Amino acid sequence: MSEFDLGPVLDVFGFCIYVGMALSTLYGGYCVIFLMRRIRQKRLLPGAAQLFLDEIGSELEKRDFDGITEICDSPDYWNKATVQLVMVAVDNRRRPPAKLRKLLAERFEREILADLEYRTSWIATIVKAAPMLGLLGTVVGMIRAFSKIASMQKSGTDAKVLADDISFALFTTAMGLSIAIPLVLAGAIISVRIGKLQDSVQEQLGGFLEDLEGVMADDIGGQSQ
Repeated sequence: MSEFDLGPVLDVFGFCIYVGMALSTLYGGYCVIFLMRRIRQKRLLPGAAQLFLDEIGSELEKRDFDGITEICDSPDYWNKATVQLVMVAVDNRRRPPAKLRKLLAERFEREILADLEYRTSWIATIVKAAPMLGLLGTVVGMIRAFSKIASMQKSGTDAKVLADDISFALFTTAMGLSIAIPLVLAGAIISVRIGKLQDSVQEQLGGFLEDLEGVMADDIGGQSQ
C-alpha cells in the first residue's frame, strides 16, 4: 500500500497562509488609515472650536436657531462631531434638559463611536489572527520537514530542501509577529485619539448646552408670565 503524499496538500496550506497574511496586512493597514482620517474629520480643533462656539453663541443670544443651523451646515463645520450634535440639540431644544443630554449621548454613541469601535475591533481581531497564521505556518513547515526526514533514507532528500521547509516555518512566525506588533501600537494610538475626541466633544458641547438650557428657560419663563 503506497503512502499518501502530503506535499501537495501542505503546499496549498502554505500558499493560503501567505494569502491570509497579505490580506490581514492590507485590511489592517486600511482600518488604521480609515480610523486616523475619520477621527481627524470628526474632531473640532480648539481654535476652530472656539470660533464655532462664538458664532453660534451670538446667534443663540438672538434666539436665531435657523442661523445656528446655517452655521452648522457650512462646509467648514458640517462633518464635525460637535457640530452634528449641536444640530440635534437645536432640533430637540424643547425637550427637558436631562432627556436632551441622554439623546445626545445616544446619538454620539450610535452614529459616531459605533463606527470607530467597529473598525477598532477588526484591528484587534487581526492582531490576534496574524500570530496564529504564523504559528500555523510553523506547524506546516515542520510537518513538511519531518515528513522528508522520514523518507530521507528512501529518497535521499537533500538537506537544502529541509532547510527551506524550516526557513518557511520560522519566516511565517516572523511575518505574523511583524503584522501584529505595528497594529498593536496603531490600535493604542487610535484608542488615545478616540478618547481625546470624546473629551473634546463633551467639553465643547457642555458649554453650548448650558447656554441653550438658559435661553429655553428664559423663553418658558417669559411665556408663563
